[in-house]
Amino acid sequence: MTVEELIVLGKKYTSSTHAKMLLAILLEVNPLELLTILDKIVEEDKVNLYKKSLKALSENRPIQYVIGHVNFYGLKFKVNENVLIPRFETEELVENIKNYLEKKNIINPKILDLGCGSGVIGLTLKHFFPNSLVTLVDISKDALKVAESNAKTLGLDVNFIKSDWFSNVPLSKYDVIVSNPPYIMTDEEIEEIVKNNEPAIALYGGSDGLDCYRSILKYINKYLKDDYLIAFEIGYLEGEKLKELIKETIPNSRVTIKKDLSAKDRMLFVEKNID
Repeated sequence: MTVEELIVLGKKYTSSTHAKMLLAILLEVNPLELLTILDKIVEEDKVNLYKKSLKALSENRPIQYVIGHVNFYGLKFKVNENVLIPRFETEELVENIKNYLEKKNIINPKILDLGCGSGVIGLTLKHFFPNSLVTLVDISKDALKVAESNAKTLGLDVNFIKSDWFSNVPLSKYDVIVSNPPYIMTDEEIEEIVKNNEPAIALYGGSDGLDCYRSILKYINKYLKDDYLIAFEIGYLEGEKLKELIKETIPNSRVTIKKDLSAKDRMLFVEKNID
């Protein structure tokens, strides 16, 4: 079959955009390039894989799981049903951490990524700060397998710990502690494709969405250097309540809530108050 025939076939199963995206990934070209190779004959094995992937998409499986990887901050990460699909908002979180470390001129930071999932946060920071000491933590052994695979593929040397937040993390002091924990409220309405495919353990954070933050904050003071950054991804309704919790736990701190590109509260940063 030709590229054009496969695109026409794909539109019977999914949107034109997803059909082209999927085919472009399988052919290892940019989606725009497809228009220049419409007459190209596609190998039978790739045709069969394309058909199989289209069927999965038609069954409302996320395209990222169907493809098996995502692009995050310019790096290719493996993903499957054991980990969350990284969102663009998390790239913004990483961007802010990167800017903080560069501004502070910390070239060999110690970084702790709690609830690492596929490892996109900690591994991306390790990529940009090769001399950093990065530790990735998750309670799920299956998630850690994905993160370990990504570290190996990217050639990044980091530490892994299976732990329920700090429970198995040896006492040490960190420049940066970052987490994108489960923060969806128990009764919060979310997209069916997310609810039915992504791991619930990585989605739900209790009745108010703050249970995981409470668990982290309970012990976090012991793991912070004198000068530190705590970086959280948050639910868009949770910023002010979480800010209150942090002020109770870390009184001498400066808390900043930042919005994502959709103008929703999405990131919260905690630094030592130097005023």
